[in-house]
Amino acid sequence: MPGLTFSRRSLVLASGAVLATGATGFLVPARASGVAPTASMRGGSNNYRPGAPIVDRIGGGGFWMTGTVRRAGDGAPLPGQRIQIWAHTTEGHERDPQSHGATLTDANGEFRLEMPQIVPAFGQPHGHLAYDSGEFETVFLRPIMGSSKDKTLAAHFVLQPA
Repeated sequence: MPGLTFSRRSLVLASGAVLATGATGFLVPARASGVAPTASMRGGSNNYRPGAPIVDRIGGGGFWMTGTVRRAGDGAPLPGQRIQIWAHTTEGHERDPQSHGATLTDANGEFRLEMPQIVPAFGQPHGHLAYDSGEFETVFLRPIMGSSKDKTLAAHFVLQPA
């Protein structure tokens, strides 16, 4: 093509446009690489009690454990999943039955359970959570709070089918 010159910059930009739109000239959607499953955390299963009851609240409350549950791969929210929660609190140790309870995720895969204030055990304020219902692989989490004065702690599960 006479009179048409390409600089290195214009060549790079044109090449990028071709890659982004493909040979058809239409934008090609980005492909998700998938959402990886959550691995169990070391110490997460300490003082775990299989079959803890589903409760509206653990003890007197005042602290909120929250989070989400999604499916590995596509990241879709998982409603109706049972999450067990326990911790060392102002009302009991994490080994005590009254310090354990479970809740179910809502339609958006979110859960929320009120419990007594978490206090440090072994120097760290932390909670314990478990997914253990069987449809997906069991996962134990042990998130650590930023401060023992925090009034909430969030934990997020991405579950792999069993």
